[in-house]
Amino acid sequence: MASRSKTRNLQVFDTQLHADAVEWCPVSANHDLLACGTYQLQAGDEHAASSRTGRLYLFEFRRGTQVTPLRELQRLETAAILDLKWCHVPLAGRAVLGVAAATGELQLYALSDRQVGGRSLQTLSSMQVGAERLALSLDWSTGRLDSSDVRVVCSDSAGGVSVLALADPALLTLSQWTAHDYEAWISAFSYWDTQLVYSGGDDCKLKGWDLRAGPSRPTFTSKRHSMGVCSVHSSPHREHILATGSYDEQVLLWDGRNMQRPLSESPVGGGVWRLKWHPTEQHLLLAACMHNDFHILHCQQALDGGGGACPVVASYVLHNSLAYGADWSQLSMQAPAPCPPLLVEPKNSPSDDRGHLKIQYESPTASFDTSLEDDVGRYIPEAIAAPPRPPCSSAQEIPSLSCLLASCSFYDHMLHVWRWDWAPEEAPQEPERSGPGSSSG
Repeated sequence: MASRSKTRNLQVFDTQLHADAVEWCPVSANHDLLACGTYQLQAGDEHAASSRTGRLYLFEFRRGTQVTPLRELQRLETAAILDLKWCHVPLAGRAVLGVAAATGELQLYALSDRQVGGRSLQTLSSMQVGAERLALSLDWSTGRLDSSDVRVVCSDSAGGVSVLALADPALLTLSQWTAHDYEAWISAFSYWDTQLVYSGGDDCKLKGWDLRAGPSRPTFTSKRHSMGVCSVHSSPHREHILATGSYDEQVLLWDGRNMQRPLSESPVGGGVWRLKWHPTEQHLLLAACMHNDFHILHCQQALDGGGGACPVVASYVLHNSLAYGADWSQLSMQAPAPCPPLLVEPKNSPSDDRGHLKIQYESPTASFDTSLEDDVGRYIPEAIAAPPRPPCSSAQEIPSLSCLLASCSFYDHMLHVWRWDWAPEEAPQEPERSGPGSSSG
């Protein structure tokens, strides 16, 4: 019998500013909380310089609500946000959110007690990692829920990497060095040995660093990616396993003991801006693929040493713009899903007589011109027709795995909350896609 794989939209939220980062809270008492960050370039003129502004949203997901389960709790006007991540463990009893800002700052926000006027984020501390640069990414050392040595790694647009510690509540720089020739798009800890740090940059290099030996030279330098390295995520489930993504549209899986050759290479049809391992299922990997939507890869064969590309078991294609932020929720969804609302209607595509679209691509991925056109110069529309409303699921339809996810896209400034239901078999089958011609739901 063929496996069943369904993605269904639960709610769409207009963030108003360009959305590029989203993450569910991993702290157990707050799994229903979702943070979303935005980035907006305010173009300058002869009288004023350009500026980057942003907004930080905090939502709660109400599982029993039938129509709009996502409720906005708070919005904070901020500098433009390039990345955000929750600490995996509570600090001094509170959930803490880290934000990489266009001001070059690493900012920390603490979640207030739910008994005191409702849950909200409060500024905890901040530190500038360098002048005249953007903070581009951050990662916490707590991916395996170890709170004994909490640190943060941050990368920036000058190619720098910084490792910081919390000093109740201030941030203290432990180490800082130039890691890449151009923008250091990503930095991440090995969750199994948090003295090891990985970084990826626009110089097409993936590097490893041992903090015990100092940052004078990397432990390895890989040029296996042919374009800028945008995403790195250490597996919290299997030691030595690392996933990386690049503008070259490839997802690579690695064994950290042998960085000469990846375990697998998987083409995903779009630059890979973010990768997230599933919080409990060690073989599932979520990829935000910029011009090619969001995909879930099944990595079991590669992790078991079988090689080959990781098959895609689900795709979410209802966004109409660059796929940037994506994350898994740890909320249990083993119950009938609520009836989803009708989707926001996408904008109409420009007609052929308007010519192809050329945009100034000023975003977390730098500034350059890009054309959305085919080989003969015709416009390639990004808009996707909304599917009909799917029916409610019944208790008898509960599959073996039900996941809640969130994703956001840039130019259409949209946050989507969606559900994936999967009844796997031994060999993953081609997924059903939420989009035109889909029979899912």
